[in-house]
Amino acid sequence: MTYKKKPSGKFSKQSVRTIDIEESTELLKFLCLHYNRSKAKSMLKNKLIAVNGKITSQYNESLKPGDSVIIHPDTSTTEKRMQDLSIVYEDKDIIVIDKHAGLLSVSTTKENIRTAFRIISDHVKLQDPDNKIFIVHRLDRETSGLMVFAKSEAVKKDFQENWQDWVTDRTYLAIVQGKPEPWSNTLKTYMYESKALKVHITKNPDEGQLAITHYKTIKSKGQYALLKVWIETGRKNQIRVQLNEIGHPVLGDSKYGGEAVDNPIGRLALHAWVLNFKHPVSGELKEFKTAIPRKFSRVIG
Repeated sequence: MTYKKKPSGKFSKQSVRTIDIEESTELLKFLCLHYNRSKAKSMLKNKLIAVNGKITSQYNESLKPGDSVIIHPDTSTTEKRMQDLSIVYEDKDIIVIDKHAGLLSVSTTKENIRTAFRIISDHVKLQDPDNKIFIVHRLDRETSGLMVFAKSEAVKKDFQENWQDWVTDRTYLAIVQGKPEPWSNTLKTYMYESKALKVHITKNPDEGQLAITHYKTIKSKGQYALLKVWIETGRKNQIRVQLNEIGHPVLGDSKYGGEAVDNPIGRLALHAWVLNFKHPVSGELKEFKTAIPRKFSRVIG
């Protein structure tokens, strides 16, 4: 089947596509030329498709030469739930997600399909196959919580180059072993990554990068404590390494000292809780806060 694009006319929002039909067919069959079947059905169900300017959800609607199919993007900012992550905010420039524990942020040599990046990439291509996303920052695989992606390379570059100035709050929740003393403190250490890809602390500032982490105990119960943790720097595994260094490793952190205690939640107890930043295009302050993970609440009460 052949087709051609034209200006979107009645639907003028960004990323709307209008396609002229040149051969007779049915609507679902036509959409399946450009999207997989489940995506095409979802678009129809969510009323994102119009024929000759009229929204339709009929799979078998007839298309004939001269008709126009309008593919309208879903840019709602209400939370959209997918397997392994939730979209909590989206506009034409950025997407903010709540990543579940166990999901890679981006691909590795061992896994190049099921990642947050790939899921969100598929999502934006549902709106327009030419759409792309760009990674701004990462979370460890076993860490859950808030991440932001850019929809253009320019926005990604601006975000990364101005990260320290634009991000006003990046707060985590962590359940740690034991009860930290003092209950509130600032941790400043130098860190480096070994050839074995494990992060270590050094006293020599010439051998590592400065990492600054603040914590405050919210609540303790039994052998665990729930901490509010906010960071000034974004070093790899920063929170996990520094909390282990003071003798209070994150629950479930077998890489950095947490393997000695049975894990009642079955995951790393670290969650990116709050993410506030200046919007890279509009300059508006955007503020996001997720719910405390249910498994955390079951341990701490």
